[in-house]
Order: sequence, then C-alpha cells, then structure tokens
Amino acid sequence: MYAVIAKGAHQYRVSEGDIIRVQRLDGEVGQEITFSQVLLLGKGETVEVSSDKLKEAKVTGIILQQGRGKKIIVFKKKRRKNYKRKQGHRQSFTAVRITQISGPVGATSHGS
Repeated sequence: MYAVIAKGAHQYRVSEGDIIRVQRLDGEVGQEITFSQVLLLGKGETVEVSSDKLKEAKVTGIILQQGRGKKIIVFKKKRRKNYKRKQGHRQSFTAVRITQISGPVGATSHGS
C-alpha cells in the first residue's frame, strides 16, 4: 500500500517503512506524528483519489532525526559595479519513518 501526502509545499509518495525528509516539524525524536492531508491511496492496481473517501485516511510516522542539510552558497555579482554578496544557507529538516497508512482503499473499487 502506498500514499501521496502533502506537507508544506511538497508532495511525497510513501509506503510503510519508508524514510522521508520533510521540512522541519515541531517534535522530539521518537515522537509519533500524523499526516492528515492524504491526496491519493493505492494498493496494487487499485487507486483511490476521491476526496470524500480520503478525509478519514491518514499516514502516521515516527520522527527519527531533527537536522540541517548541507550548506549551499548563494553568490550574487554584478560585473563592473563592484557588487558582490556571498551568503550561506542550511535548510532544516525532519527525518520521518512511515509506520502506518490507514484508509478506505479498495473498499468500493473493483480492481483486478
């Protein structure tokens, strides 16, 4: 079984046991979190996209790590104008292991 969830401005395709990195979430390592914004549920050939049925669907996971990504350098320059700006940035993230996907997939659909 898999699901497509939305968190922030990103969408993630997840299955049970997957580890994903999402934008920083509040919480401690080991804490359970729930993603309630499920956009799609699938199991084999059966896919559920109906928004009415997905209202009770949810994906749960456990926070594995709170961290920061690799540093990127933002460099701006305008030639012949003596203008240079250098700035570094490290994006914060939360690593989450997906433990359970629950929802009504396949309840009314007749897949093969």
